[in-house]
This record gives sequence, structure tokens and C-alpha cells, in this order.
Amino acid sequence: MRTTLIVAALFLAACETQVAEAPAPPEDACGAMALQHLVGAPASEAEGVSAPGDVRMINPGEAVTMDFVADRLNFEMDADGQIDRVYCG
Repeated sequence: MRTTLIVAALFLAACETQVAEAPAPPEDACGAMALQHLVGAPASEAEGVSAPGDVRMINPGEAVTMDFVADRLNFEMDADGQIDRVYCG
């Protein structure tokens, strides 16, 4: 019985599985890097901006989903209605 347990333990130790990691999305898949000049500008400057995916305007205190979408362009506004941050996700 003891020999069987030792053999089973060795067998299980040899059956190590590797988890494949998903490839990392491109760092700037939404084009936010080219729009950093809009930080500090009025929110109206972001209107009409296009991106490969959706464009999301986020106002202070507004509830938003926390899912990561690489090609979604986000404009985060401050309390004064100016663009505070431009990023992908």
C-alpha cells in the first residue's frame, strides 16, 4: 500500500501542466498615445474623435465597467469638464 502511494505521488509530480498565457494586447491599440495633446483641453475637443474600437467619455463619479478592451479609447474628464486622461482599455 505504501509503495502504491509513493508511486502515485511520483506519477502526479511528473504530470505538471503548464498554463498558456494569452498574448499581451498591443500597448496602444486604441491610438491614445497620439491624443495625449488633448489632456487639459475642454471635453468638446474629444467629440468626433474616432478609434479602432469604441470611444468612451467618463465623467467624474460615473460608473463604468472595469473590463479591459484593448482598442477602446477612454477620455476621462475632471470636475471642470476638461480632459484629465486619455488611455486604452
